[in-house]
Amino acid sequence: MGCGVQVRTMSPADQPTPSTVKSSRTSAVVAGVVGLIVVIGIASALGKPAADTIELIMIAGGAALITGALGGLALHLLRGRSFSAQVVVVALTSTAAVTAGSLAAGNAMFLETRDLQTLAVVVPVGAVVAIVAALLLGERVGAASRSLGEAARRLGDLEHALDPDEHGVMPESMIREFARLAEQLEATRHELEMSREREQATDRARRELVSWVSHDLRTPLAGIRAITELLEDDIVDDPEEIRGYYGTLRREADKLSALVGDLFEVSKIEAGALRLDYTDVNFGDLVSDTLAAAIPVAEKRQIRVYGRVADPEASIEASLPEISRVLRNLVSNAIRESADGGAVLVEAGIDTAWEQDCGFLAVQDTCGGIPEDVIDRVFDASYRGESARTPRHDVGAGLGLAIARGFVEAHGGTISVGNVADGCRFYVRLPARRPDATRPAAPEPTVPPIPLGQPARPVSDRDVSPAGPPQG
Repeated sequence: MGCGVQVRTMSPADQPTPSTVKSSRTSAVVAGVVGLIVVIGIASALGKPAADTIELIMIAGGAALITGALGGLALHLLRGRSFSAQVVVVALTSTAAVTAGSLAAGNAMFLETRDLQTLAVVVPVGAVVAIVAALLLGERVGAASRSLGEAARRLGDLEHALDPDEHGVMPESMIREFARLAEQLEATRHELEMSREREQATDRARRELVSWVSHDLRTPLAGIRAITELLEDDIVDDPEEIRGYYGTLRREADKLSALVGDLFEVSKIEAGALRLDYTDVNFGDLVSDTLAAAIPVAEKRQIRVYGRVADPEASIEASLPEISRVLRNLVSNAIRESADGGAVLVEAGIDTAWEQDCGFLAVQDTCGGIPEDVIDRVFDASYRGESARTPRHDVGAGLGLAIARGFVEAHGGTISVGNVADGCRFYVRLPARRPDATRPAAPEPTVPPIPLGQPARPVSDRDVSPAGPPQG
């Protein structure tokens, strides 16, 4: 369709192949042989001499074959005509073959004059009936073909489903091949509609992403430019103040570097270019190291951070840099979105409730919850919450959850979010062992809530409070 949209092709069983044509010809030969055997059997049952039977078959069959060949030539000449015309030719050819065989037999004195007179009446009557039946069949097939033609013309009209009833042909009454083709056209239309919706969603997300990335780039760049101009004009001569401006320049440059780095990670995820270096990842070390870096940031806003690990020695096979980034992003997001004086709970462990043991990471905050109409978009690279423009939000904060999802899915895991009391809970499930190509996808995760008021003390350095895995 010009947009790189993939459409479903006909299955091999539906496509005409040389083997299909060969099978049809074989069936015709088999039918002819069976017919000859039946004729010989009937003649023998009626007491007709074998020699006469063979002679009659040769005379009548030869005349019928010549007539059939002429009918085949007529079909070839009419191959571009309507289906009804070709069906009439088939019916006339069949009748003419019977007539030719009968007349040839009569001329050979196998039939009396009275018999020939009878055939002269019976055969034309049969021919008339055959023509009428052929025309009716041709009209039925023609109606079905017109319906399919209309369906094909409307294939690009994605606002309306294909409806064979418009031409009075129900799918149940269609010829099987036509009904199958109608189903394929409808399936293709549906796939085109879904592809268009995905393309529109992707285009909308791309515009949103470009919009907020441009905003987040302009903000630090404007500050850098203002400070640079200030220093160039020698307006400030106090060394301490100058050092302060240099510190600001460095922080703004770090923000830009972080944003560019996040964009690079997103591009690698979307391109499928991630390279995972699997190793044993210890949950106790993972949680304590992550929270040791997060607690100083949380303390500035009086946010309490708790960590619980069912078994500090539990581990999974994963790529440590990516899994560490996942947990850091989730914890940073929880601290950033939680109200001042709130709390963040981080948990990790092995979930044995599934057919295959899975490791889990859970982060629960006190952000007040996510609106239900946008909760499905929080992992989109282009999505930013309503509060994303407030001064406390870091540049590029909207990419953290998208990167987390990309890293988790690259490991064959799942990530989800759900609202709980006073906030939301992110839940990550990862295969306990390195996934292989034959392993089925992990089940859709649930988001079991855990109250934040349970006794636990803040994690510092390598101190992790043990607790059981979430129930659910």
